[in-house]
Amino acid sequence: MSDDFKLSKGGANHQEPRGDDDVMTTAQGAPVADDQNWLTAGPRGPQLVEDQVAREKIFHFDHERIPERVVHARGYGVHGHFELKKAIPEYSRAAIFNEVGVKTPTFTRFSTVAGNKGSPDLARDVRGFATKFYTREGNWDLVGNNIPVFFIQDAIKFPDLIHAAKPAPDRGFPQAQTAHDNFWDFISLSPESMNMVMWIMSDRTIPRSFRFMEGFGVHTFRLVNEKGEAHFVKFHWKPRLGLQSVIWNEALKVNGMDPDFHRRDMWDAIEAGDFPQWDLGIQVFDEEFAEQFEFDVLDATKIIPEEQVPVEIIGTLTLDANVDNFFAETEQVAFCTQNIVPGIDFTEDPLLQGRNFSYLDTQLKRLGSPNFTHIPINAPKCPVRHFQQDGHMAMHNPKGRANYEPNSWGDTDKPNEGRGPRACPERGFTSYPADVGGPKVRVRSETFADHYSQARQFYVSQTPVEQTHMANALTFELSKVERMDIRKRMIGHLRHIDEGLAQEVADGIGLEQLPEKVPAAREPITDLPESPALSIVRNGPDSFEGRKLGIYIAEGADADVVAALKQAAQDAGGMVEIVAPHVAGARLSDGSMMEADEKIDGGPSVTYDAVAVVMSEESARRYNTDKPSVDFVYDAFAHAKFVAYVPTVQPLFETAGVWNWMDDGFVDVSSGEKAAKAFIEKCGQLRFWDRESVKQD
Repeated sequence: MSDDFKLSKGGANHQEPRGDDDVMTTAQGAPVADDQNWLTAGPRGPQLVEDQVAREKIFHFDHERIPERVVHARGYGVHGHFELKKAIPEYSRAAIFNEVGVKTPTFTRFSTVAGNKGSPDLARDVRGFATKFYTREGNWDLVGNNIPVFFIQDAIKFPDLIHAAKPAPDRGFPQAQTAHDNFWDFISLSPESMNMVMWIMSDRTIPRSFRFMEGFGVHTFRLVNEKGEAHFVKFHWKPRLGLQSVIWNEALKVNGMDPDFHRRDMWDAIEAGDFPQWDLGIQVFDEEFAEQFEFDVLDATKIIPEEQVPVEIIGTLTLDANVDNFFAETEQVAFCTQNIVPGIDFTEDPLLQGRNFSYLDTQLKRLGSPNFTHIPINAPKCPVRHFQQDGHMAMHNPKGRANYEPNSWGDTDKPNEGRGPRACPERGFTSYPADVGGPKVRVRSETFADHYSQARQFYVSQTPVEQTHMANALTFELSKVERMDIRKRMIGHLRHIDEGLAQEVADGIGLEQLPEKVPAAREPITDLPESPALSIVRNGPDSFEGRKLGIYIAEGADADVVAALKQAAQDAGGMVEIVAPHVAGARLSDGSMMEADEKIDGGPSVTYDAVAVVMSEESARRYNTDKPSVDFVYDAFAHAKFVAYVPTVQPLFETAGVWNWMDDGFVDVSSGEKAAKAFIEKCGQLRFWDRESVKQD
């Protein structure tokens, strides 16, 4: 036997185990001697099928992928806890709503809807916001989105909606986009979608981060108290850091630079101990309000404005731990809208009713067994007792003879023969006895017929900057539609929402005249008041907390200015990354070497909430023909970001074409600490939106 063969026998990467706990085993627990070489008939002979180690390894690899979710495939999960701050026994008997100070474990999964698992994070799309509460009364899943309304009113239309939004079946594209004929054909033939269209064409669908977006339960649920009294409720998540989105051009560049931008942002924040928080709020109202409200509270395409029913904050969600294994937790977590606890109940919302069926059915397909609740991420953290048994991949080992109910075991002279669990009317879930009835029909309630009023209310509640972004988004999407009749039909809907918006989009796609309005099932209400709560800009933060400053330095950068900027941003609760022409960093004016977090072409300004450029005049001249350096400056300007600078960067700023256009969003920080603090205070506004207005003129 040659020395070469002796060397390769254990595999090139063979390492001795450090102790018994380090010994590799098969899935059955048998110790493995060699994981690098298949058993063969002689050194150069055929592989033997009897090699149980190799067959198990390949077998498992072949089945590593489970079917991805049809929707919400691109997801990211985080552990945390919910702490109740205000008890609401007058509304609900649920323990989670009546134990102030108790921290309930949670798992939250954020996601996009339309794209596959490999699609980019910043696609224009609705974001899923689903939280599993492991309460002492069982799991409660609040399965929502970052938008409070939905496209359709009845779940029977869901397959059509998703088929229309997904890649076309003949060509398999576009991926994670709605800018195509199938989607807008469906939407333009579905007037009930018009409110949602306004939301998805707003900046809500290109959030800066999961940490800066709201979440909504979408549907109207019921809360039921100990007396059996019920109130309607809508659930809201309010981010402690305020709202923030990017703009479309920025999103495109971020996707090209870092398709994992949202995932990385969440991971980094939690690893740094900057734990994201949301306040849980409820809108509670009674039957009397529901009867008087302008729209049907069971209609998932409608909201209840916060000005009519204020959001009452009752607790806080804190996300404080990344997953240990993405597949085991994020990929295998199973959310079901039907998972509720005593004190929470459903309503007759037809979309919710359909989801209750669909989600459970989906888990069987994805996870392969009715025992998906045995998977740790899905398992309740309270005792589980029932007579369900067997099935594929059963993980529990039931004991005793009784596997049915009623039974008389335990009542005999053999008390060790356990009878098993029994239903408990006092503690168990009981449905609210809502008065329902009527003939069996396939109709849509007339109370669901107004499709434009709230869409108009959403649009007029936006700031001029946000309205412009919506018009631009509609123009872009419809420009990708090939059929003119679909474009015209969509603009015919927009005329019911706002004539100015319809005209702007028509001009944008080159129509010579406005098409006729699409006939409305019910005449829209045109005088609904503005709702400031619907605007992102009006609900942004007032500080730089949780945001990121990118400081672009080069040789000779003023060390005092760089230090002052870093300190000011960190004092405000922000993060700082150093960008330089080389990842090794740059030597500052005091002779010290500052290491960079990113090389300039790997740290473009689109990845930061605000930027600073600090370098000597010599360096500014050296890099004023460097495309990534020029783009860093120009993109920050074009995306209305606040920019800190020192006068010596003039050569670079001139090449970028911004030196003669500098406005109040640019701050000279050459004087040091005081100027740096003033700059970070300005950054609390997030963007210098006046710059967009100037450019439009």
